[in-house]
Amino acid sequence: MNRATSTTARVAASSRSPGPAPRTRLARTGAWVRRAPLLPAMIFLVVVTQLPFVVTLVISSFSWNSLDPTSRRFTGLSNYARVFTDNELRSAVGTTVVMTVSIVAVSLLLGLVIALLLNRAFLGRGIVRTLFIAPFLLVPVAAALLWKDALYNPNYGLLNGLLTWIGQLFGVDHPAQPDWLSTMPKIAVEASLIWQWTPFMMLILLAGLQSQPADAIEAARVDGANPWQIFRFLTLPHLRRYLELGTLLGSIYIVQNFDAVFTLTSGGLGTANLPYSIYETFYQAHEYGQASANAVVVLVATIIIATFALRVVSSLFREETQG
Repeated sequence: MNRATSTTARVAASSRSPGPAPRTRLARTGAWVRRAPLLPAMIFLVVVTQLPFVVTLVISSFSWNSLDPTSRRFTGLSNYARVFTDNELRSAVGTTVVMTVSIVAVSLLLGLVIALLLNRAFLGRGIVRTLFIAPFLLVPVAAALLWKDALYNPNYGLLNGLLTWIGQLFGVDHPAQPDWLSTMPKIAVEASLIWQWTPFMMLILLAGLQSQPADAIEAARVDGANPWQIFRFLTLPHLRRYLELGTLLGSIYIVQNFDAVFTLTSGGLGTANLPYSIYETFYQAHEYGQASANAVVVLVATIIIATFALRVVSSLFREETQG
């Protein structure tokens, strides 16, 4: 009798309760209602970014020269194989990696030094910060032209003018007047990009310094820590995420740089990177398939370099904190 009564009660309770299914359906409906306003933006993003990438992948599998469109044919992965077997393209890959690593490393180091200096209180700090940010606000082509004509020019450039002035101070009538772009082309391109990207790194690191809690630094000073110890054990670990962010963004953007190489050297003297090789292959050789394959390689290289740099920085800080 008791079993029958309890069974009847459970059946009645189950018939009265709505159960989990209606609540689950209601939650799913509410989630879709909240996401619905984002669908147009998502569709637009897919159309603008993903569809062109898919088209690029398709074109990269063809041998397609615009000067002879009737000879277009499917070649599979042969265009990608040529990137690593062709001497010029392989040299462009190596140049891209070397330039990206060196520019990011030096820009981060200089940006950290400048950020530490600008984090101190002094008269006119706002004006000085604005002046340091100015190079990053220039149009990349304008910045490259500034270095090419105002600094590197062998006849009236600022660098050779300084050499002339220093030579006259020491009694040298005809000091050396090197052609910077022909004698050290890679360093010339890297110097212009370091000058332009150091303010970007400085801004990121300065934001990190200003977010550092002041009470922790004050407590360390009270305990007798010197400035180097404060920087090593407090400031540097605090800046870890900001250094990672600067490394990540710098790697992504610098590996795709085209303006400085095109403006300063036109890809000559061993300065041609992958973005310039894409331009040369597409607009001069009219090889659409090979240019598309180069573009895909640039994208993959961007992801690999950024991920590698991020892991290196993370491992360095992990060893520092564990030690």
